[in-house]
Amino acid sequence: MNEIHLYDSLSNQKKKFEPIDPNNIRIYACGPTVYNYAHIGNARMAIVFDTFARLFRYKYSNVTYVSNITDIDDKIIDAANELHVPINELTKKYTDIYNEDMSNLNVLPPDIQPKATEYVDEMIKFIEILIEKDKAYEKNGHVFFHVPSYQGYGKLSNREIDQQLAGSRVQVSEIKKSKEDFVLWKPSTKDQPGWESPWGIGRPGWHTECCVMSEVNLKIPFDIHGGGQDLLFPHHENEIAQSCASINSDNPEEYAKYWIHNGFVTINGEKMSKSLNNIILLNDLLKEHDGETIRLALLSSHYRKSLDWNDNLIKQSKVLLDKVYDLLDTSDGNPDGEIDKSITENLLNDLDTPKVLTSINQLIKNKSSSNTSSIKRSLMFAGTILGVFNKNPSEWNKQIAKTDFEVEKIEKLIEERAILKSKRDFEGADAIRDSLSANGIELVDTEDGTSWKSKK
Repeated sequence: MNEIHLYDSLSNQKKKFEPIDPNNIRIYACGPTVYNYAHIGNARMAIVFDTFARLFRYKYSNVTYVSNITDIDDKIIDAANELHVPINELTKKYTDIYNEDMSNLNVLPPDIQPKATEYVDEMIKFIEILIEKDKAYEKNGHVFFHVPSYQGYGKLSNREIDQQLAGSRVQVSEIKKSKEDFVLWKPSTKDQPGWESPWGIGRPGWHTECCVMSEVNLKIPFDIHGGGQDLLFPHHENEIAQSCASINSDNPEEYAKYWIHNGFVTINGEKMSKSLNNIILLNDLLKEHDGETIRLALLSSHYRKSLDWNDNLIKQSKVLLDKVYDLLDTSDGNPDGEIDKSITENLLNDLDTPKVLTSINQLIKNKSSSNTSSIKRSLMFAGTILGVFNKNPSEWNKQIAKTDFEVEKIEKLIEERAILKSKRDFEGADAIRDSLSANGIELVDTEDGTSWKSKK
């Protein structure tokens, strides 16, 4: 397999990726609403689409990846009021924290990271177009999209119009023409953020933001639109309705050709929720584990499937990283040889990361003195796409899990041991080795000297 195949949520089938323009691959993924710390569900979405962007950059010379920041939303307003801080102060704080956390996970910055508040003028113009086309209507300072006016509604989520239920960010109101209509613009009170518009001072609805930010930054149609599975309905369905209605089309591919959605994260088999008090914040997790360990753990399940987060998952990821860095720490010159075929094929086959990790384990298991160089090359290639194996191997192997020894003390003991060995005091040298071993430090003797690493 030399071409990328991916599972398209729109057609519900795996398809060969055929770009709209091979010289300009365009990808959009819905980013976070910034009013609190990101949780591992947010992290999974960011990691999945960062990995996709890396894969597309491997195959194509020019890729533009856009992922937005929602910095105006009722949840943000509520959080700012509760904390008694200005909204822009709150959103800047959590945008900065989000980007720093993503950097610690080796998530590369999107080529463009638009903020919703920077595109309100464009959103107003977009809404005006929908009103002109009789796809939207104003009522008491609100503007609603009239769902029955768009014949293609439900093609992404496979829902009929009458199946649309009130849910997250879907406003139920007696002033709507139809119960399934959704808000494009809402009035703001004096203590809420607002912008001048033909319908009074107000703010945009959530579903309109990404329509405008994606079109302005990528032009439509673009290649791939995606996000978490929870966004498939109503958010992405409503995006399609607006964007296609604005250009008089019932075909969702006139907005985005392919749709990708990653699965949920559960915690020890249970849905992550405030009511269960089991939400794991990424910022807290990064205080306990290296970012590569977390990233690899979130890639250990196929992106389309649910991933159950538990202690064993993070341990398994650390063990694999330790094995890889052990092998990469051997000194045999620059790696060469063919990249393992199974790694490339599984990456191209809808980003099948579990099979890639199986291949990596198999390569390490079958290593020998004759194939170490080619295995290294395969591992480094896989790491480039997966966003791992980026650290200095010797530094990784010096990470100390549980020990009272400081680095300087370890190095000093190694020097003392070398002196004892030069004096042929092997009993004393062995005593130092045993002491370090008892504290979780393994010594590795080579022709170049002695190095050390944390015991696995």
